[in-house]
Amino acid sequence: MIDLNSINMDDTKLITKQENDKIISSLKYQKIPAVKHKITHTNKYIPLFNDVIYQKPIILESRRYIGNKAKISDWIMNLIEKETENVQIFTDIFAGTATISARALSKYKKVIINDFLYSNNIIYKAFFQKGQWNKDKLNNILTNYNLLNPKTIEENYFSENFGGKFYEKDVSKLIGYIRQNIEDIKYELTEKEYNILLATLIYNIDKIANTVGHFDAYIKKPIKYQSLQMRMIDVKDFDNVEIYKEDANILSRKINSDLVYIDPPYNSRQYCRFYHLYETLIKWDKPLLHGVALKPNPENMSAYCTVKARNRFEDLIRSLNARYLVVSYNNTYDSKSNSSKNKIKLEEIADILNRCGETKQFECSHSFFNTGKTEFNDHKELLFITKVDEKRKNKSFAPLLCWG
Repeated sequence: MIDLNSINMDDTKLITKQENDKIISSLKYQKIPAVKHKITHTNKYIPLFNDVIYQKPIILESRRYIGNKAKISDWIMNLIEKETENVQIFTDIFAGTATISARALSKYKKVIINDFLYSNNIIYKAFFQKGQWNKDKLNNILTNYNLLNPKTIEENYFSENFGGKFYEKDVSKLIGYIRQNIEDIKYELTEKEYNILLATLIYNIDKIANTVGHFDAYIKKPIKYQSLQMRMIDVKDFDNVEIYKEDANILSRKINSDLVYIDPPYNSRQYCRFYHLYETLIKWDKPLLHGVALKPNPENMSAYCTVKARNRFEDLIRSLNARYLVVSYNNTYDSKSNSSKNKIKLEEIADILNRCGETKQFECSHSFFNTGKTEFNDHKELLFITKVDEKRKNKSFAPLLCWG
């Protein structure tokens, strides 16, 4: 365990000490001039190293994630501003990477963010939720993590399960050690600091995972070693945010919003299964894992990824209390890949929204997630914006609707 009270050197001194210790340990085989050269070389680049690690935080949009709207967030938000008015409360009910939420937070009086994955919920709290946190304190903790030698770390739950598969073996030992240490020092952290460290861990290991961007499978080739250097995320504090981890169809009955942005999963890819490793890492209940991809027992499975998708979507639209409904949709229904085929047709989306009020449809070209099996040309992102007419909506939907 890292003793926070023993940290009385700044980052530069700690890193210098580590580098010098490495050099001293090799004195038996090296001449003094060579050692002096190494020390000079190390000291020269330490300021640059510190600048990269500690002064340039990792931005929210940099995470690899299916359906990430980072590249079209300007297009979406500009259309929303143009086609709506007097919006005070903005809800992102399937937030995912929260790229749209991040944009909304700087524009609207109140933003409601929801997703029922544990890892996403922690990320939202780390990036957005207001709370007490000390940057210097967290940087010191990250410095200690960066000084660790993974070869001296014992095997742990993470490395035993994921080492040599999703991450190089030594790196996986380091990831497991850091995750356990965050739990061990939790009593010394505020809630915000705890969430920041967990989200920081996710964002840093995301960049070196031996995958194509998700954890449904790993690349079955020798893993090239990449050092894990923990760099803090770009932390913000907002007074105007509410964060939930609920089924969207349940939350829809509890909230009032001027506008609800809706971007549900449309195909059979279950997000809880694609990002199971992060769910396991955040919950840290160390479950028994199954199969080649080492997944825990199913949890938080979405009906939107099944044949029930249309009924669930209709129920969601019916139950929302909002003046505007904004729905993102990508047109992969005719994809040759079964997993990419949409469970809700474009015509069904349009029909349900038109029953609520005047609906406009917009489109733009957009690259799509592809693991190599999907063949789909001229992929487009569609955006529906509906101005809700309560009389029309109430008349269109039956009094009772079973989710099915």
